[in-house]
Amino acid sequence: MQAKSKEQLTSNDADVILELLPDRIREALINRAAEIEYPVEAVIEMAIASFLDTEALGFADCKPGRGN
Repeated sequence: MQAKSKEQLTSNDADVILELLPDRIREALINRAAEIEYPVEAVIEMAIASFLDTEALGFADCKPGRGN
């Protein structure tokens, strides 16, 4: 049987990751998620993606009410 590939973090995944992070990083991710009204798992994914690929969707792209 082949393992199923996941495309996104679950809220349980996010909880596990957050527990392992230093307090200041955990708090920053939770605060940012609340600020932009996104699930914390999406914010964790964006943080990792922007670290790995500078052209990936990042926090600047998620400012609420931002006009183009």
